[in-house]
Amino acid sequence: MTVLQALCGYYDRMAARGEVEPPGYSREKIGFVLVLAADGTVVDKEDLREKSGRNLVPRLLVVPAAIKRTAGIAPNLLWDKSAYVLGRTAGAGRRTAGEHAAFRKRHLDLLEGTTDPGLLALRRFLEAWEPARFDAPPFVPDMLDANLVFRLDGDRVLLHERDAARALVAGRAGRGGTPRLCLVTGRLAPPVVLHPAIKHVAGAQSSGASLVSFNQESFTSYGQVQGEGAPTSQEAAFRYGAALNRMLTPGSANRLPRPVGDTTIVFWADASGADDTPARNAEAAFAALFDPTPPPEAPADDAAETSALREAVQQLAAGRPVENLFPRVDPGVRFHVLGLAPNAARLSVRFWLSDSFSAFATALGAHYHDLAITPSPWHATPPSVARLLVKTTAVQEKFDNIPPLLAGEALRAILTGAPYPQSLFAAAIMRLRAGDDAASGWHAAALRAVLAREARLLHRKEEPPVSLDRDCPNAAYQLGRLFALLEAAQWMALNTVNATIRDRYFGAASATPASVFPLLLRGVQNHLAKLRKEKTGFAIWIEHEIEDVVDRLPPSLPRALKLEDQGRFAIGYYHQRRDKREDAAGEGDNNAE
Repeated sequence: MTVLQALCGYYDRMAARGEVEPPGYSREKIGFVLVLAADGTVVDKEDLREKSGRNLVPRLLVVPAAIKRTAGIAPNLLWDKSAYVLGRTAGAGRRTAGEHAAFRKRHLDLLEGTTDPGLLALRRFLEAWEPARFDAPPFVPDMLDANLVFRLDGDRVLLHERDAARALVAGRAGRGGTPRLCLVTGRLAPPVVLHPAIKHVAGAQSSGASLVSFNQESFTSYGQVQGEGAPTSQEAAFRYGAALNRMLTPGSANRLPRPVGDTTIVFWADASGADDTPARNAEAAFAALFDPTPPPEAPADDAAETSALREAVQQLAAGRPVENLFPRVDPGVRFHVLGLAPNAARLSVRFWLSDSFSAFATALGAHYHDLAITPSPWHATPPSVARLLVKTTAVQEKFDNIPPLLAGEALRAILTGAPYPQSLFAAAIMRLRAGDDAASGWHAAALRAVLAREARLLHRKEEPPVSLDRDCPNAAYQLGRLFALLEAAQWMALNTVNATIRDRYFGAASATPASVFPLLLRGVQNHLAKLRKEKTGFAIWIEHEIEDVVDRLPPSLPRALKLEDQGRFAIGYYHQRRDKREDAAGEGDNNAE
């Protein structure tokens, strides 16, 4: 099943629930209603804007589907912005007169001979309207550049909601060119020329971007231009556009609240019958599994639900069957995940995955299993993918700085259970070299996940340890432990210093240990001498630990460590840095004093 076919199928589910617009309509931001008398006079206005923080924002209303504008002038049906409707705009308005003339001509032609009182009032309004009248009441400056709709004075419904107006919309939707075989539905129908604009994709144009478009001469084949090159019926184009736009709306239960890198993610499940409760349960469970950390503003009465989710994540990571953990979800329900990224005026499909809910849940469980490290760098539940990437790969820990291609590759690996991209490993190492805190554990967890999955899937070397392993045979891991011990000795001897050995030598020590560790081992003797006088217990403990690690190293230190071993170095450093016995030794000396 293709992306467009799956979206068309989901439109039917949403339509049955009353969540999407009927064919020929779209949801648009409307600011004001112009109230017309029967003779076409504007007798009043209604401000539809709603309070959002300190600002007033337009209300989303279902109106006749918006015309997709590129560079030309194209008026909408029975609504539009003030430049088209009133011939006035807040800006310079070089083509405002042309836009108003186009709106006026289209509606005068369309409404010629109408007998509907509402449509007749609109025709009379356009025949008599002069843009200069905007300077008098009931018009206000806030109406400039806002989208406007109409209502007949005394009526409750808006003009485009009247039966006669609906008939006009239906007539417009029925027009088209020569029927062609639709590649989505397999039926003969007039093809759409311009595909619908998709909105609310992070980083894309606010007016919307195309998921499907043909605007280069090289795309023309056998005289077929634009949408004729890959015919999609008008009905199918509307259905997939309406479904996708509704899922992408901020606050939708079918999208992740935050993009991962530049990738906006939507997901949905197929319903096998009239009852779509199992599918909706699967969607809710997937959203919770993908980001199991509750938001800071979560109410206190959600504690039980959060605890249950935490337990489910832990059991899933341990390999428990999905059907035992989510009894309200059919594990075999078909599930779709779509990742979209901006690409100029178009959208790029970062990934399109379709499988059973059980397969996705199992893959997420494997991700959390591979990510496990002790002690855990995070509280209770594992982090979302976006938070993991921003902590381990982004400059200044800003979400906008997550490498975009890396985000898509990592998401695909996580959702399919495939090996993590090597670019994730390299990016985490680069951030450690650039000065990220190796003691935080985030980088160590990501590096361990990549190595653990490679070891399991590709039958390479042994998996790196989850917790401190004093007997680990890997020299890079032991060198990481040794570096943490040398840093601890410096800290206990000197307390606060301008630049610790981690600040100065971590990158070099993890890449070229033979040239750095002899210098560090000579320097630690001064720290140990001071500790023997001031903190004897800690001095004895750390000297013994250093000797134990050195005894496990090869006679000649490696001149250079390959990237994989640099990751093991970081894991060994984190394990030793967070060793509870090291903390206890330091506390014992402090208490003795």
